[in-house]
Amino acid sequence: MLGDITGVNSIYIVCGYTDMRKSIDGLISIVDDKLHLNASGNDLFLFCGRRNDRIKALIHESDGFVLLYKKLTGEGRYRWPRNADEVKSVTWKQFQWLMDGLEMEQPKAIKPEKVLPKTF
Repeated sequence: MLGDITGVNSIYIVCGYTDMRKSIDGLISIVDDKLHLNASGNDLFLFCGRRNDRIKALIHESDGFVLLYKKLTGEGRYRWPRNADEVKSVTWKQFQWLMDGLEMEQPKAIKPEKVLPKTF
């Protein structure tokens, strides 16, 4: 299905600034050559420019690549990590926070409890 991200294995945030004029081939090149990851895998790669009001998402489907583009209207901005030349793997919850305009690290969020081994 065109642009269905629900089945991806991992979500990666490409930190720093990305030239938003880049097309699919340019973004694939960043993932493959600069970050040394496999753009053809079942992963979602997110890119953001300097304005912080638009993102591009790159996913590979069985028959080719899909590029999704979102531009915020109004005064909204994405809280994008700016450590250049890095890629960060995020959880679905962190992805949701990012899309909602929040920081990906929420210090007051309820953390999952660690499972301790049973002792008898």
